[in-house]
Order: sequence, then C-alpha cells, then structure tokens
Amino acid sequence: MEFADLIKTPKLDGVFLHTNSSSTNATVEGTLCITGHHLLLSARQENSQELWLLHKNIDCVEKKPSMGQNIVMGGIIILKCKDLRIISLEIKYAKDFFNVSASLEALSAIQNVELDYPFFYRPMYSILEDGYTMFRPELEFAQLISGLSMGGASSPNVANITICTPSTSAMGSIHHPLQNGFVLDAAAALVGSGSCSGVSACEWRVSHVNKDFGVCATYGATLIVPKAISDEQIALSAAFRDGGRFPVLSYRHENGATLMRSSQPLSTQGIKRCRADEAILNLVLGRSKKGFIVDTWGKGKSNTETDLHYSQWKKVNRAIGNVSSPAAILDSFAKLIEACNDTGCTTDKWLSRLENSGWLSLVLNSLNASCVVAQCLDQEGSPVLVHGAKGLDSTLIVTSLVQIILNPDCRTVRGLQALIEREWIQAGHPFASRHRYSCYTPHQLRTKNSGATFVLFLDCIYQLYTQFPCSFEFSTQLLILLFEHSYFSQYGTFLCDSERERNELQVHTRTTSLWSYLNRPDVLQTLLNPLYEPNATVIWPSVAPISLELWSELYLRWVIDQRNLATTMAQIQELVTTEKELRTQALKLRKQALELSQEVMTLIDEVDDE
Repeated sequence: MEFADLIKTPKLDGVFLHTNSSSTNATVEGTLCITGHHLLLSARQENSQELWLLHKNIDCVEKKPSMGQNIVMGGIIILKCKDLRIISLEIKYAKDFFNVSASLEALSAIQNVELDYPFFYRPMYSILEDGYTMFRPELEFAQLISGLSMGGASSPNVANITICTPSTSAMGSIHHPLQNGFVLDAAAALVGSGSCSGVSACEWRVSHVNKDFGVCATYGATLIVPKAISDEQIALSAAFRDGGRFPVLSYRHENGATLMRSSQPLSTQGIKRCRADEAILNLVLGRSKKGFIVDTWGKGKSNTETDLHYSQWKKVNRAIGNVSSPAAILDSFAKLIEACNDTGCTTDKWLSRLENSGWLSLVLNSLNASCVVAQCLDQEGSPVLVHGAKGLDSTLIVTSLVQIILNPDCRTVRGLQALIEREWIQAGHPFASRHRYSCYTPHQLRTKNSGATFVLFLDCIYQLYTQFPCSFEFSTQLLILLFEHSYFSQYGTFLCDSERERNELQVHTRTTSLWSYLNRPDVLQTLLNPLYEPNATVIWPSVAPISLELWSELYLRWVIDQRNLATTMAQIQELVTTEKELRTQALKLRKQALELSQEVMTLIDEVDDE
C-alpha cells in the first residue's frame, strides 16, 4: 500500500481552521496539506496560527455537512485528537469535503506498525546517547539490588561496570557509567550486599530462559530471578500463571525487602498448585516470617493463591476500582474528558459529572494500594508479590508508584525514564493495543484491549508531585510529554505491545528513542523543576479524597488558558535563579571578609611585635 493511494486531495486552499484552544480562539484561513503522516495547515503569514498534526494523533473524525436544497455544499470536519484537542476544518466544496475526510479517516486508521512515522523520522540533531541502550535490564537490576542509584547514565562521574551474568558467559562485558566511581561486578551485585530479609544473602541471577519469548510472550528476554531457582522451575511457574507471567523481581528496598510482580494463577480445572511457583515465593520469603500477596484486580474477579500452599503469605485485596477490564478505565477517562469539555453546565452539575466519571476514585485507589505495598516493604520489612489479572495494567501502576514513594532516584528525570522502561516497556505493557483508541472514540467502536492505564499512572505521579513539589527533579511538563508520546510520536520508544514485537520489527535499530531526545541538554533544561531539593526520605502521600487535585494542566489545557501558569512558572524560575546568584555572591563576600579579617589580624600582630 502506498500513502498516495489514500490521499485523494493532497493540497487544498481556502480551508478555515477552528480550535477549542482557549488561547487561540481566532479562525485561521489557510492552505491544507496532507502527507503520509501529517496534516498541515498554514496561512503563510507571520505570527499566524499553524497546524502540524500527526495522523496518529487523530482519535475520531466527525463530519458535519453543510446542506443547501438537499445538496451537500461542503461542511466541517471535526478532528478529536488524542492530545485532547478538538480541531474543526471548514471546507467550502462537497468533493473536497468528502475527499479530505475520507483521507484522514484512512490515514489515522492504518494498523501496519511499519508505516508509522517513527520508521520514517530522521532526527536533525546528533544523538548524544542511545536511549535504547541506556537502561539495559542487567545494569538496572544490578544497581537496584546492590543499593546504588538507578537511572542508567545519570551520573556525571564515569566508571566502568562489568556485567558477568551467572547464567551465561556469552553476554561479555558492558561498560556503563555509574555514580559511585568504582568498578562493580554485577554478578556480585546480583548476589547482594548488606542485610536482607529475604533469601540467604539475597541471591539473584540474570535468566535468559525467555530469550526466544517461548516461556512468556509479554516478558522481556532478560529477567531477574532467585539464583536457587532453575530455568525448569521458572517454566513450570509460567505454565501456572496467566499468560506465563511468573513472579519476577521488580524492586529491592534498602532494608532488603523485595517487591515482585506476576499475573494471577490460572483457573484451569484440575490444576490446584504448582510446587515450582511455591518454591519461588518461599525462597524470596527467606528468614521473614510472612509475606504479602496484594491483589489489585478485585475480590472475586481474579484467582489467588491458596492459603494451604502459600501459608506464610497473607492475601491482601486492594482493587484499583470496580473495573472488569482495561477498557473500563478508558470509559472512566472518556467521561472525565467529556465533563472537562462541557463549559456550559453549572458548577454543581460539573462537579457531579466529575464524580460520576469515577476517574479520581481510580487515582485514589491506585495511591492507596501503592501505600499499602510500600508500608509492607518499608515498615514491615516483608516481601510483597503484586498481581492483578494478567499483570499488565493495575499491577504495573502499583509496582511503579511504590518505587516512586520509596526510592528517591525514581523522582529524578533519568530515574523516571528507567522506571518506565523497566516496569512498563520491558515488562510488556501493551501500549499499541491500549492506545490505539483514546477517550473520543465512541465506546462501541473501541476494542476490548483499549485502555488508559498509563494515563492513570501519570495522574498518580501528578498527585504525588502536588503533595511534594520540591521532591521531584522534573516538572509536570515531562509527564505531559510522556502522555503525548505514549499515544503518538516520532520516536519508537512506545511502539508495539512487547519486546518480542519490537525485536521482530527491529525497532531499536530502525527508529530513534524518546529518551535520546529528552536527555539532550537543551531539552532537559525545559523539563526541570525549579523548586527541586533532593529528598532521600520516603514520601508518604495523603490518600484522603480532599487531597486529590484535578490535573487541569493536562485535562483542561485546551479549555482554560494556561498562559498564567506558564508565566508563574517563569517567575518562579527567575526567583530561584536570582536566589542562587545571591547565594553565590554571599559566599564570595564571606570569603573576601574572611581574607580581610585575616589580613587585619596579621597587621595587628606585626604592630604588636614592633
């Protein structure tokens, strides 16, 4: 298929552009151009509004024909976008109206991943670091288990780290910068260090049992498992779990308590237990008297481990919400955005619609479940296994938020990137399926695999940010960028549903990583939080409903003018910069005063001697 076959009118003059943006209400007349990946509209005048829209950003195309004597005379094409914008294109003539709408419907609905823009995009800047190799699983987990800060090449101090995986010698050595400035044998790191409440010496290893994705189609090729567990036991445990997602290491807390994630046990008739699966959890339990299995899907909805065979593991139900599928989360998100876009209703009715959407309840429940797990790890010192149904959605929300709460490194730019790479992309969250449709696509047209789980996760981070505004290195602008790029992007980071699919399409060699772009110094500077003060402690958020805030910077950004917020942030940045300059000046003056004082004392001593 050629893009030209789908583009019936590549260029059209005299098109009127209307948007729902509160900051640009003016109508613009210009020339519309349709390419294989973009829709462009320009008035060809200085300081005029222009439109540059990826077809992948279009969620829904609506047509409103203009009638005259029962004949279509033209009409308005309404584009409802995944970045929550609503754009209207007014076209004068019927033929052009139908051609443009048909082209946009076809181009926005292309399902062939290899025709997506990331495979055609070539950056106009030099790649300073390859985002696809920054967060290798061996490196990330070696640092995690050894207690070093994570986040790939986040440190300015460079040292070599040699990865010697216990399970294979074919990996060779991988050199990577680390913060501490010494050579770390990652095999030793995976064996562990310091006190541990889990297995003896906290022994872990890198396993390549899933190198051909035969054990679990959604896991990555490289996984971290207890050293005493064989690959055969892993395969047996995978056969016992939904989708083969056996328990794997997600995080090791500084006190040695481990966080693991998996899917629920299968409900296959006749299969009541799996000794290999029990062996994994009992080995992680180690010297701890008890562990916790936290079910995020809901009591009665998912299968859970039997008390008889997992007697030392306490079952805790912390459902994210009354949802039966990931699509239900998207339904809630759609109701939220519908309420946000309704500017004509009364305040009481708007608040009622906001509550009825159930979105903030999902946010509250996600934070609540994460705090419970964090308390088990930090205060009880007990290992925790988190699972939902398939372990692809609510499970990942909780395991990710737990690490942001407990681990200060995850509150940095690189740390958040590493967390998303490790807990979402490498963990097999199906971004392509979940984000194929968004909130504007009618419910009956969405697939059952559609969802807004990642949006919910980002909203939870925003809630943590509002409660601890000085503990995050990044600003909310980074969260908004992640929201957008997870739906449509020129970068390949969020493509496909799993590592297996990305390997088949050679995404890592044929596309550019989003992390490579975000970590460019000029871009990174725009994403930093001017109020950031490193906070090495655990942050315990309030989970009272009154503590939640609507993320207006995202959900209302096309409805309410955000320029005042941008001005305020610029003023804060200016104040912080001025304060730093004054602090530097004060230090210089103190140094000069000290030097003058020493000179005076020297002169006094000389006078006394005379």
